[in-house]
Amino acid sequence: MTTPGTPHWPDATLTGVSELGDFLKAKRAQIAPERVGLPAVGNPRRVPGLRREEVAQLAAVSVDHYTRLEQGRVAAASDNVLAALARALLLTDDEHAYLRLLAHARPSRRSPMTPVRVAPPVQDLLDALTGTPAFVLGRRSDILAWNVAATALFCDFAALRPEHRNLVRLVFLEPRIRGLYEDWAAVAAEAVARLRMDAAHNPEDPRLTKLVGELSVRDADFRRWWGGHGVRTPTAGRKRLNHPLVGSLELDWQAMRIGASPDQTLVTYTAPAGSPTRDALAFLTSWQSPTNAADHPA
Repeated sequence: MTTPGTPHWPDATLTGVSELGDFLKAKRAQIAPERVGLPAVGNPRRVPGLRREEVAQLAAVSVDHYTRLEQGRVAAASDNVLAALARALLLTDDEHAYLRLLAHARPSRRSPMTPVRVAPPVQDLLDALTGTPAFVLGRRSDILAWNVAATALFCDFAALRPEHRNLVRLVFLEPRIRGLYEDWAAVAAEAVARLRMDAAHNPEDPRLTKLVGELSVRDADFRRWWGGHGVRTPTAGRKRLNHPLVGSLELDWQAMRIGASPDQTLVTYTAPAGSPTRDALAFLTSWQSPTNAADHPA
């Protein structure tokens, strides 16, 4: 029961048989028949994309079996069937991996509410990257630790409430962060796609469910991208930022799993030596002195 004055976000179905069916329906709706060698014209189509029987034909499975998969009436599917469906639906490698996670979902033995800590050597590494903005992400893209350069580039993470230190939430709901990205739509859509893969790995995480529910209510773009069932797990790329102090920045980012803590990812932002962006980062870091920077997280 919700107490007065307490916001209530609706439950968001993240994984399981219902999500498997929703994912399959979303993917077949996005494929024009001519992309897979089927005629673009013919009988009137009541829904966009491929029909169930067309997906079944392309994957060489029975229409009944595919229909039961979409309707959540099949407890599991073989890897061969999933691979055939991935080919029929033109899934990317990330989407194929997501499909397998949904089809083979098992209850997690880990408690999603267990407090997460960053090991001291990892914080030491962050602090040693004096000219490189870097932070550590945990499950559901929670920001667990950061360095001075990251504070200067993004915001004072320590000033945020702990439950608001989440990269996806900041990208959508924090105007300072949202305004940093020149290509905000691409960054935000990618963040949603990463969050959906996280949901498949952690299907019983109530904090992730709450996050998805809140963002779905408060932001129409999030709601639309989440409903599109996109899945991506990029590990590198380039982002263009427009910082209020130093102007345009072009930063190369990398995401690296921390070996001793597989649920934690180190994300770094760099620029080539001699580039205007490298000079701007040096200025930001010197301006944001350690004595003025956010305290390290507990």
